[in-house]
Amino acid sequence: MTQPPSEINQEPQATSQPQMVQVQLPGGVKTPSVTYVLLGLTILVYLLQMFSQSLFGATIDLPVIFGSKVNSLILQGEVWRLITPVLLHGSLLHIGFNMYALFALGPSLERAYGHWRYLTLYLLGAFAGNTLSFLFSPSTSIGASTAIFALVAAEVVFIYRNRKMFGARAKGMLVNLGVIIVVNLALGLNPGIDNWGHLGGLLGGAIFAWIAGPVYQLAVGAGGYELQDMHAGPRIKWGALLTFGIFAAVVIGRMLAG
Repeated sequence: MTQPPSEINQEPQATSQPQMVQVQLPGGVKTPSVTYVLLGLTILVYLLQMFSQSLFGATIDLPVIFGSKVNSLILQGEVWRLITPVLLHGSLLHIGFNMYALFALGPSLERAYGHWRYLTLYLLGAFAGNTLSFLFSPSTSIGASTAIFALVAAEVVFIYRNRKMFGARAKGMLVNLGVIIVVNLALGLNPGIDNWGHLGGLLGGAIFAWIAGPVYQLAVGAGGYELQDMHAGPRIKWGALLTFGIFAAVVIGRMLAG
């Protein structure tokens, strides 16, 4: 994702020529440390999966046994399985694709969102994706693609809500993201891919991003022109609670139904 431009055209009173004025971006996040931690933790868990298979046999993957999305076990109360699949992968190609997507999308989104809001988005995407899969797919599933689709949805919302900052580029960026979403959902129709998880991640990410994602407004501060995030503060908490509440209610309803 591309950050909003750090410079704007400002018309000074003394001349009709536009002048470039520096604008301070909010947040101050320089190093996307949460993205790097998520990458490292997911890779570490995959190494543990391979170690388990080498130690106990190819069919014994202990992290998958205890952490994958298995509907019958969730119905028995193992609700952590609605989050833990985000750390598990079925092959080197599977984790490679997802970690490449996380590395491509995560850093710029984390810089815009800040560390904790970005981590909240990632975890809510995983939860929402696995919830929709729990509701509509009987198959066991694993993978970070639930959270990755939430990042894609958040990027779409971010660009759309801040389209004035991106100018003429916004339309092309949104079209490209739309194509990426459609293509990946089409690929998800192939056997063995949990497209319900993808759709849930998209939905959860979009809800949280719309309520709590950064929306910039130009203002004059002590250091000159700056972009203020109009959605900072309480909106983040309420966005997280509302998004979690919607999907938690779905889980509770499904468990009560048996």
